[in-house]
Amino acid sequence: MPTYTALTTLADETRAQALGEALEELDPAPVGVGVFEVEDDSGLWEVGAYFTEVPDEIALTLMAAAFGAAEFAISELPEIDWVAHVRRELKPVEAGRFFVYGSHDADKLPTDRIGLLIEAAMAFGTGHHGTTLGCLKALDRIATGGFTGKNVIDVGCGTAVLAMAAAKIWPDTVLASDIDEVAVDVAEANVVANGLDGRVECLEAVGFEHEVIHARAPFDLVFANILKGPLIMIAPDMAKHTTTGSLAILSGLLNTQAADVLAAYVAAGFAEVEREEIGDWTTLVLRRA
Repeated sequence: MPTYTALTTLADETRAQALGEALEELDPAPVGVGVFEVEDDSGLWEVGAYFTEVPDEIALTLMAAAFGAAEFAISELPEIDWVAHVRRELKPVEAGRFFVYGSHDADKLPTDRIGLLIEAAMAFGTGHHGTTLGCLKALDRIATGGFTGKNVIDVGCGTAVLAMAAAKIWPDTVLASDIDEVAVDVAEANVVANGLDGRVECLEAVGFEHEVIHARAPFDLVFANILKGPLIMIAPDMAKHTTTGSLAILSGLLNTQAADVLAAYVAAGFAEVEREEIGDWTTLVLRRA
């Protein structure tokens, strides 16, 4: 079945959201509509609709003009087996002692590396993105430097690759939480696939708001690979759920956003230990003062 996309941009969130709602009333109706900021703090919003029938170009042109958006770019997507395509494109990733791979590359796991199996269909958290890669490399460095995590949590865990990495090198149970129910299901599947059932506990939670998280605090290591806004928002809660000497590995932030995130955590009682930039992305390692 062919799929069609219609994409536009405009520099106003309110109008972008309104345009997204209006798109749902089109005939033929889209099967999905998305509205998101192209880049944090850019002020530019993309509005996209996905169709299984040829969209009405005239209606889209009039709608774009009515909301002050750029003209819609309409495309027909080729019918592709995306999982097979991703498997071909995503090669294993080495991050210090860690080796992140899909089952199709299981024969490539070096004997001197710690394997983390993440299937290609589970795109975010495969280790290829600069944020996940930065967190894994930071974990490898602090472990090499003598740090041992005895009470670890991965907030906004996605595939749970960071929680699993910690569980692979340290003996205590690691918590992995995410706001999204589907992400938690994915995380649980990955935990089982990596033989860590009972070693990584997956929870659906917003930030630190869960009775299990409250009971386990204070944590000596917190991963938070999310986005600038949520990172800043949870800074006070992270201070409440850690103690003197605790470490936090933060990512999901652009290089240009690192100063703002760091300032929020300094205000909450943390100090910078190190940072690494990989492409456009920064990973911060902080210590609770």
